[in-house]
Amino acid sequence: MARLSREFYSQDTLTAARLLLGKYLIRRLDCGEVLAGRVTETEAYIGRCDKACHAYNCRRTPRTEILFAPPGHAYIYLIYGMYHCLNFVTEPEGEPAAVLLRAIQPVAGLDTMVRLRYGDRPLTPQRLRRLTDGPGKVCRALRLTRAENGMDLTGDTLFLCDSPEDAGLPGSEVPRERLRTGPRIGVDYAEEARDFPWRFWLEKEAQ
Repeated sequence: MARLSREFYSQDTLTAARLLLGKYLIRRLDCGEVLAGRVTETEAYIGRCDKACHAYNCRRTPRTEILFAPPGHAYIYLIYGMYHCLNFVTEPEGEPAAVLLRAIQPVAGLDTMVRLRYGDRPLTPQRLRRLTDGPGKVCRALRLTRAENGMDLTGDTLFLCDSPEDAGLPGSEVPRERLRTGPRIGVDYAEEARDFPWRFWLEKEAQ
């Protein structure tokens, strides 16, 4: 199966954050089931200059160690003691930077994602719309936790590719969209960095 190479992740983080939009995230569970979603929203974090980054000023701690690793690894952390967030480590080894995955559009394994997110609760139209529209929701729907922190994104368990066909999945129609940019969410503490326009998302164009 084709997948994004380590070279892709080694590029500038802002470029990677934009180019990841429209890519497909593939998650293979231990049982062999494949969950997949199309990336629709990302945020960039660059440690050397970004006060919103966990490794700001190249601060190295046990938590941030994976940000200094070779590009193309997963950085998964826990916020508020309950929500996991998936990031893709970018730039050359030693440069702490990553792209946060904020949202995906499910394309495979929908029933399992719904069960992982909502359990036995009834699936309403609103719950379906909100299934994977936030970083914590994505991780819960894909069963990603700190146990997967440091996972190699060029392996077989968690990876990204250009199309569902690259992962052996049926193709799907892609809507007409435009790229939007704006400030990141939830980083008001980061002084001037809170205004960096480093959030990127796809917006459907009016028909």
